[in-house]
Amino acid sequence: MAHPNRRLVIQSAAATVGAMSFAPQLLAQSAPVRVGYSMSRTGPWTGGAQVSQEPNYLLWAEQQNAAGGLDVKGVRRKIELISSDDRSDMETVVRTYEKLMGSDKVDLVLPPWGSNANFAVAPLANRLGYPFLAPTALSRRLAEMKLPYFFLLLQQPKPMCDALVEMFKANGVKTVAVVYVDDLFGLENYSALKVALQGTGINLVQETSYPGGVKDLSPTLRSIKDKNPDAFVGFTYPPDTILASRQAKEIGFNPKFFYASVGTAFPLYKNVMTPAGAEGVLGMGSWNSKTSPGAKAYFDAHVASQKKEPDRWASGACWAGLEILTNAVKAQGLDRKAIRDYVANTTHKTIIGDIKFSGSENVGTPGTVGQWQNGEFEVVWPQKVATAKLMPVKPAWK
Repeated sequence: MAHPNRRLVIQSAAATVGAMSFAPQLLAQSAPVRVGYSMSRTGPWTGGAQVSQEPNYLLWAEQQNAAGGLDVKGVRRKIELISSDDRSDMETVVRTYEKLMGSDKVDLVLPPWGSNANFAVAPLANRLGYPFLAPTALSRRLAEMKLPYFFLLLQQPKPMCDALVEMFKANGVKTVAVVYVDDLFGLENYSALKVALQGTGINLVQETSYPGGVKDLSPTLRSIKDKNPDAFVGFTYPPDTILASRQAKEIGFNPKFFYASVGTAFPLYKNVMTPAGAEGVLGMGSWNSKTSPGAKAYFDAHVASQKKEPDRWASGACWAGLEILTNAVKAQGLDRKAIRDYVANTTHKTIIGDIKFSGSENVGTPGTVGQWQNGEFEVVWPQKVATAKLMPVKPAWK
């Protein structure tokens, strides 16, 4: 007969083994979800990155953690953000994501800022099986790369330019001048505009490229002013958007339609130009707080948490991407292949409307045009998603 103490030792040993086999499960449930990204906090990309992207990442983690953590298939786990400054440098972006997804093996990644940085990292994320919901990449070439883990939230050049040209046609525009930054973003949008103009009877009276980091656009703007076009289109980044607007004002170039690109929808634009000076300026943009009840709640939460307004274009897409990721993790846990499949095959309800993907491209939300009116960047085209009527003639610069 076994000694009674021996039976007790065996039972307690069995209990210890049971606890040990249970402990990793408990540990996994309570361990934070590690979410990695690189972001421009210094260098030329900082303006866009710190308006459209990083504030949204911080707000998302703050909101999820305040609710007990990210819902991972019914279990709340705190989010731990692992991030660093990429200094607006492409090599640093690539090296950072190689480390995050390679040796660090974070649970999820969030994308960097801008078309070029996403273009550099997308193939790597795809190879390592990390879903990428990119809110600030605007590139036909990225869509054509057919990377199954890569999703573009912004409307791409074709639908954006189709909407713009449709608006021009409906409002009697006969002549257009265009300037574009000499990189992937500028070239793709310029090409899409040229295609959209074919057969419309609208003439392109001048088309001029300029280098990134340009300090003076006045010679080009003077040349365009001499041709007196009905519409001006700039495929521009934030510093160039403001430069073109300021210099157009200085030389008295005020066409009926003045359209610039990245940065037009930023609160910074109306602050720099003054709300009266921004009046009637058109640009890329897709939402404001009137777009949906969710958009209003997000806008208010952003102002309360980040002490500044979100921009009226990519911030909405960024938050929509975080909504999609949150729902994917709730449904699928942290299985990245399952998350990818969920993202690819679901119609997602978001603050900016229904998003669905065909390959990498968001085909759910339409291409849009926005316009500053009375201190708000209103969606003015197409009319079915408009938050205000188009002002068909831009007032004089103030």
